[in-house]
Amino acid sequence: MIQIYRKLLIAGIALLCCGAHGETLKGSRPNIILVITDDQGMGDLSCMGNKVVKTPHIDQFHDKAVRFTDFQVSPTCAPTRAALMSGRAPFKNGVTHTIYQRERMALDAYTFPQALQKAGYTTGIFGKWHLGDEEAYLPGSRGFDEVLIHGSGGIGQVRLGDFPPNGENLYFDNVLLHNDTIIQTKGYCTDLFFDSGLAWIKKQHTDQKPYFAYISLNAPHAPLVAPEKYTKRFIEMGYDKGTAGRYGMVENIDDNFGAMVAKLKEWQALENTLVIFMTDNGATHLKGRLNGEKIRHFNANLRGAKNSPHEGGTHIPMFWQWHGVLDENVNIDSLTAHLDIYQTFTELAGAELPAKMQELEGRSLLPLLKDPKADWPDRELFFHCGRWNPGKRDTAMYAKCAVRTDRWRLVNNRELYDISKDPYQLTDVAETNPEVVQKLSQSFDQWWQSTLPWMVNEGLPRLEEEEFPLNIRYHKQLKEIGIPDWSPAPF
Repeated sequence: MIQIYRKLLIAGIALLCCGAHGETLKGSRPNIILVITDDQGMGDLSCMGNKVVKTPHIDQFHDKAVRFTDFQVSPTCAPTRAALMSGRAPFKNGVTHTIYQRERMALDAYTFPQALQKAGYTTGIFGKWHLGDEEAYLPGSRGFDEVLIHGSGGIGQVRLGDFPPNGENLYFDNVLLHNDTIIQTKGYCTDLFFDSGLAWIKKQHTDQKPYFAYISLNAPHAPLVAPEKYTKRFIEMGYDKGTAGRYGMVENIDDNFGAMVAKLKEWQALENTLVIFMTDNGATHLKGRLNGEKIRHFNANLRGAKNSPHEGGTHIPMFWQWHGVLDENVNIDSLTAHLDIYQTFTELAGAELPAKMQELEGRSLLPLLKDPKADWPDRELFFHCGRWNPGKRDTAMYAKCAVRTDRWRLVNNRELYDISKDPYQLTDVAETNPEVVQKLSQSFDQWWQSTLPWMVNEGLPRLEEEEFPLNIRYHKQLKEIGIPDWSPAPF
C-alpha cells in the first residue's frame, strides 16, 4: 500500500510539473542512488570525447540525463566526500589530507545520511568511505544502516590503514568490513560493490522502504588493476600495462553501471528513484605509452588533474536521471558544487534538520532542476589541495589554491583565468584585471582564516601500520572468531 501511494505521488509530481518543479519536488521522497567513482576525470568517458575508452552505458545515461556542466568538487578524494556528507567546506570538517589522520570527518558534523535516516530512509554504503576508520568515525556511526567498505583511502593501502591481507590481494578477493564484522569476499572489487548494492536495493524495493544507496567505488584509483577481459583490448592496441589497467577499470565500471540501470528497469523501480553518476576529483595517470612511445591521455582539454587547483582538478562529470520526473537531455550550466548535495537530498526527502548543527554552505539544486535558467546568484567557491607536511600549514596558505566564480578562476592568489571565455585556462589575465585579483584574494584570505579553528585533526601523530584501527580490529577478530566468508544475496 505504501509503495502504491509513493508511485501515485510521483506520478502526480510528473503531471503537475511537466518535468520538474523545485517546490513540488520538496518532500517527494524518491529513492536515491549515488554512484561516485574515484580519480575519474572529465575526459575518462567516451561521451566526454575520449576516443580510446568505451563507456556505452554511461554514455546512454548521459544522453538522457540532466547534466550539471560546471560542477565543482575538491581536488582530492577525502575532502570531496567530507563536503558531500556535511554540506560544508572539508577543511571545516578537519579534512585537509587523505592520510596522517587528517581524513577523519569531525564528529560534530551531522551528515545527510543521518538526516535521511531520521526521515524514514534506510541507508547503505558500498565501497569507499575514507572519512575515518575508528568506530566513532565509521559509516555505521555516521548515518548508514548497511555498511560494506574497505579501509583507508584505497584497497591494498595497508601502510595507510587498510586490512592487512589486501596488500596481497589487490582488488580481488578482498577483506572488507560488513557492518560490525570483518569478512572475506570473492571476486573483483567493483563487481562486488555493485552486486552488494543491488542485492540490498532489491530488498528495500521488495520491502517498500525508501532508501539511499551510496555506491562509492575505489576504481579507477591506483593500483591500476582490472580483470584480464577488460585489459586485453588495450594491451593488444599497444598501450602500457598501467593504461590498460586504468581504462579496463573504467570499462568495468561502465558495464556494472549499465547492469544496475537494467535491473532497476526490470524491477520497475526507475519511476521513483533518482540515479546519479559523478566522480570525486580530477583524473590521474594521464601519461602513458602507446607502442613504446610516450603519450598523454585525453583530459577533456582541461588544465591540471587530481591534486591540482586548476579546472582539471575540480571540474567533474555530474549526471542525474529520475524517469518521468526530471526532464531528459538537459544541461544546467550554473556554477554548482559538492556542497549543494546535502540540502538537495534533505529537501527531496522532506528531512527535518536539527536546530543545532553545522552551518550549511551549499544551496539546494531543486530550483535548477525546475528551470535550468533559474536565477542563480553568483558565488565564490574555494579550493585548496591541502596535503601540507605536518606542522607546515601556515606556510602552505597560497600553495595550490583557487577561487571560482561563475566567470573567474583565481589560482595560487596570482593567476587569473576568464573561464567564461577560456575554459581551458590558456591565458592568464591577472595583469589586465587587477581589481578582480584583489577582490578574490581578499575573499580567499577571509575564507582561509575562517577554516583555521575547525582544523581539528592538525598535529595528530602519524600512525604505524600496526596502530591503525582496522588493522587492530582485524587481528583481534582473527584471533577470536576468524574471518568468515561472505557474499551478497542473489538478486
